[in-house]
Amino acid sequence: MAVGTIGLAYWTSDLGTGIFHWSVDNYGSKATPLLGGVIDAFQGHHKYPWTITKRQWANNVHTTCVAPLVFTTPTLLLNDRATDLIFVGVFTSLIVLSQQFHAWSHMKKSELPPLVLKAQDMGLLVGRRDHGQHHKSPFEGHYCIVSGYWNPILDGSGFFRALEQAVFKATGTAPRCWSDDVEFIVQESAPEGWGRGVLK
Repeated sequence: MAVGTIGLAYWTSDLGTGIFHWSVDNYGSKATPLLGGVIDAFQGHHKYPWTITKRQWANNVHTTCVAPLVFTTPTLLLNDRATDLIFVGVFTSLIVLSQQFHAWSHMKKSELPPLVLKAQDMGLLVGRRDHGQHHKSPFEGHYCIVSGYWNPILDGSGFFRALEQAVFKATGTAPRCWSDDVEFIVQESAPEGWGRGVLK
């Protein structure tokens, strides 16, 4: 039972990161209450994708710690079923760790530990080729960043386009990925000398 619960949590965490990533890429701003900093970080990542590879581990994963509280808090307060606690524990841990998986998908193979490379090759963690598809304007797909398993399913089915239409119909707010106006030039790599001394 526990193994199946862990597997389900792993499988659905990839889906969860995709939906969350889609939402912060397309809606809100730095001024949005509670999630403004996360939204700003995800949107800024499109312009400076290399920064995620230069930050320390804790600096990467802390941005995703707030969102899972929606699941963990009520579960811990109201539920004592072992399978539910295992599911929520694994699911939320993978959501938080997804930012490190994301960072690894931006790093060169020579910079990665052999175990990470093996996990990427096996499709257990999102790899460079899969996530690289996300970094093409207008940044409208390949949002899932645990294993990337859900990316072809969600993108191929038009799942996010349907969500965007529903949001637009309900609120009149268009997602950023509908815009053809790219207001920045992507800086693929760190400027020369960046990070010497105190990291920015």
